[in-house]
Amino acid sequence: MRYCAQGVADYLKQSGLSEQGIIIGYDTRFASEDFAAATAEVIAGNGIKVFLCPRATPTPVVSYGVLAKKTGGGIIITASHNPGIWNGFKYKNEHGSSASDETTASIEKCVATAFDTEKISRLPLAEAREKRLVEDIDLDVVYFEQVARLIDLEPIRRAGLKLVYDPMYGAGAGYLERLLTGGMTEVIEINGERNPLFPGIRPEPIAPNLDKLSRVVKEKGAYAGLATDGDADRMGIVDENGIFLTQLQVFALLCLYLLEVRGERGPLIKTITTTSMAYRLGEIFDVPVYETAVGFKYVAPLMMETGAIIGGEESGGYGFRNHVAERDGILAILYFLDFMVKTGKKPSELIDYLYSKVGPHHYRRVDIRFPAAEREKIINRVKDNPRKIIDNVAVERLDTTDGFRYILKDNTWLLIRFSGTEPLLRIYTETDSPERVGRLLEIGKQIAGVD
Repeated sequence: MRYCAQGVADYLKQSGLSEQGIIIGYDTRFASEDFAAATAEVIAGNGIKVFLCPRATPTPVVSYGVLAKKTGGGIIITASHNPGIWNGFKYKNEHGSSASDETTASIEKCVATAFDTEKISRLPLAEAREKRLVEDIDLDVVYFEQVARLIDLEPIRRAGLKLVYDPMYGAGAGYLERLLTGGMTEVIEINGERNPLFPGIRPEPIAPNLDKLSRVVKEKGAYAGLATDGDADRMGIVDENGIFLTQLQVFALLCLYLLEVRGERGPLIKTITTTSMAYRLGEIFDVPVYETAVGFKYVAPLMMETGAIIGGEESGGYGFRNHVAERDGILAILYFLDFMVKTGKKPSELIDYLYSKVGPHHYRRVDIRFPAAEREKIINRVKDNPRKIIDNVAVERLDTTDGFRYILKDNTWLLIRFSGTEPLLRIYTETDSPERVGRLLEIGKQIAGVD
């Protein structure tokens, strides 16, 4: 961790950003606050001002803090949605966004140099505080002010909604209740205590991890269940019947909300794993749609370049215009709630409303573990046996931007790609019926030669 911090310090100096200082935040994982303190000691030891979060803080709050305080970047000690045995070191650039490949490569080079030379400058935290090189910063104030600029929360507070929120033992605990307090709406929080083991779940807001949320929604007769991942930059929704809304459905709903309810106009940015419903909405509202490889590091620059109103990815991460170009699970939830209030519709009714405009779309992803030695064999099997017909429909084109994506004549798509962070082969599909989803995923397995 200290070598990573030294690498960032050297990068900031080389890039002319060191005078702006840096924000350091952390999540609820085991020893995250200790890793953050160690990181602060190294950054301060290099004469760079550190603004240190005094408690676990969501990644989007830190990201916006970078923008609001005009620091040279941000570091968050978090492993986001990954299992409890992991922890990690996230770097945000001076825009509060995910670092580009070029920036990451530069930092990695600096880290390697620090490691090879065993060069680390370190100033004990107490001494760094005395010299005012480390200063505590509560970013909630500026973040809440930003949220108030983006959305009027009073109608949501007055709406009398009963909501269940699952921060999944993560850094988002308490935030939704604090934002919505003062009215008739009730927020029931589950899994809000700190428990670095994430007992019984992995802190990723997808259907397999939200059984408890679904159960409590039904038990309490709630309007919706809401979840954020370990560092609250991703979100998930469970409808009033306890049924999980896929990330593709949620992205399309957020696009529809921005375009129809808020009347915003501008491009929509989607990764290749995200819904084709965005294209239909683009046609209806006469706005362009851009597509990127998987990862917000590709989405964010295009959002800033084009003035996009939203950028989204299949993992449940969504970013918005007039905010930081980065995923924000908390703001995404508030926008979703505003959509419910403005239309008077529950989540299942919003899905029906969406489908009345774009037609039915059904999606699922399967993750398959494989021996590392099989990776090239799988790639070659897919590459050497291109399919011209899948599920009795002609393949219109094969997109190899990120994996192998078969786009069929009827707008169905089937994607085979490797995870960028885990030893997993992922197979995705979106089509017009649940029955076809199952068939297409099996065909994907056959093409890859996996079970």
